Amino acid sequence: MNVFLRAATIYNPTSELHLQRQNILIEQGKITYIGPDEKQADHIITSDHLCVSVGWADMYAVTGEPGLEHKEDLQSLAFAAAAGGFTEVLCMPNVEPVVQTKGAISYLKNRSVYLPVTLHPTAAVTMEAEGKELTEMIDLKQAGAVAFTDGTHPIQGAEVMVKALQYLQLFDGLLLNRPENTRLTVFGQMHEGIASTKLGLKGMPALAEETMVARDLQLLAYTGGKLHFSLISTAKAIESIRKAKADGLHVTCDVASYQAAFTDDTMLPFDTNYKVNPPFRSATDAEAIKLGLADGTIDAIVSGHQPHDTEAKKLEFDLAEFGIINLETAFAVANTTLRDAVPLETIIEKLTTIPRKILQLPQPQIAEGELANLTIFDPKQQWTPQENTSRSKGVNSPFFGQQLTGKVIGIIHKGQLVLN
Repeated sequence: MNVFLRAATIYNPTSELHLQRQNILIEQGKITYIGPDEKQADHIITSDHLCVSVGWADMYAVTGEPGLEHKEDLQSLAFAAAAGGFTEVLCMPNVEPVVQTKGAISYLKNRSVYLPVTLHPTAAVTMEAEGKELTEMIDLKQAGAVAFTDGTHPIQGAEVMVKALQYLQLFDGLLLNRPENTRLTVFGQMHEGIASTKLGLKGMPALAEETMVARDLQLLAYTGGKLHFSLISTAKAIESIRKAKADGLHVTCDVASYQAAFTDDTMLPFDTNYKVNPPFRSATDAEAIKLGLADGTIDAIVSGHQPHDTEAKKLEFDLAEFGIINLETAFAVANTTLRDAVPLETIIEKLTTIPRKILQLPQPQIAEGELANLTIFDPKQQWTPQENTSRSKGVNSPFFGQQLTGKVIGIIHKGQLVLN
């Protein structure tokens, strides 16, 4: 497989080629030429605004395999990720059974060997992700767990957080937690505010996130270690993290690319495709997200991909599951909704180098002689995602039928070329 990228703008901040426009030849999965000359190849890729970067890395996606393959399996997840420009994906442990054994980690790694996307396993912090008894994290780390999290289940017990943060320091491990006080959000359906009151839906207050961020930061200051907040959504939580970073705490965070795309009063009422957790919040929170991305408080942009089948979503709003699919649209949504506040260069950085730095993964490079781990895209091309062309098994997206700006052309990874 030989691929020639004609006049592609390179996004690779650690390279002297950053923001240069060059021709690139990839032969048998390796970059063999970067320069002005034309080359012959099996595939010649060109576009009006062709760009190439190191392959994008997603820090938060939920799959269904094993146990919930009707929602998503590893193959459909990988091809949805490839269509969205991701060459590496961090998979949450919330499958059946929960990823809490060496065998479960080996299963994910072995099943994804020949897929075009590298799937990185996380392992549960607590048994069955119930927030009670710690898992054997040292063994799980040795088996290949990249990070530790209970995924979609926020850790509620302060004593569990303290023990986990202390335990992980034995091997410089990373704890991921989605901050939510579930006692404050029980039966909640959307952000608590004027819109939820008008619709007669139980609200999920911003306080539920903000109190848990404050608590976890206090615990981190007490124990030391490394903590990453997944799917941040509120202004006060972002401000707390900003201050903690200034105080020297080893804390990072991410935001779903869709989080600022809607607010509680712009989402379509009672449409379950808009039902996510954390929910779409106020306009003030959306602006705080943009500021947090711009000033570096929010380190990474993630897909927040959580697939569901028809039976889980086409229900009354209060009965439907939380979550949307977003691997295929993550970049386009961010590029469309954030570009007024966050430049393209920053968006790409938060999809590439920073996630890998947080997870301590190898940093690919765009250079002659390097193995190709690349995402090819056109940031100005417009397109409209449709349910019938989605690679994911999930049917739950508020972006179907909406025009977005920023199109992924394809990826090159593991010697494989996947084109849209």
